[in-house]
Amino acid sequence: MTEKLEQPVTALLHSWCQGNETARDRLIPLVYAEMQKLARRELRREHAGHTLLTRDLVHEAYERLVRAEVPWNDRAHFFAIAARTMRRVLVDHARAKQAWKRGAGATVFSLDQLHRQDQPQAADGRQFDLLDIDEALTRLGEIDARMEQVVELCFFAGMTHEEAAAAMGSSRATVQRDLRFAKAWLRNYLEND
Repeated sequence: MTEKLEQPVTALLHSWCQGNETARDRLIPLVYAEMQKLARRELRREHAGHTLLTRDLVHEAYERLVRAEVPWNDRAHFFAIAARTMRRVLVDHARAKQAWKRGAGATVFSLDQLHRQDQPQAADGRQFDLLDIDEALTRLGEIDARMEQVVELCFFAGMTHEEAAAAMGSSRATVQRDLRFAKAWLRNYLEND
């Protein structure tokens, strides 16, 4: 995230929080490309034949962000909330689809994806569906909200460890440690539930 983009986005977010609708409208072109990158990253993880398009995910997430009335801190905070919102959109979409198809074609993930951008298979081949991961992540958040947030930022938003650390106001080492613990906790929860 460059400082050049950070300042206007942060200023517009603050202005928007103070009720300036024009600031909200001017924000769209500054964040749209990054939101598309987030959405594409998320949708690459989806199974073939997934019906949600990149623009649909971006638009739905942005609509929810506009209605959320969040007291925005800065650009990193905006994208952290955007990642959480995209997670909610995908989970809602998966729930609707699962209800319609009774689970056919569920989206699956490997827990090894929590650490890597290239999304390799788990060594044991175990994969979990998005709804299972969402439930486990929600339970983890009840125990430690910071660990839930770091998983959202690195896994759902695709942030690097450095970007996640900046968004959370912590160190890269803390992010790495939290991800290791979260991955172990999630694996244990999912395999024993």
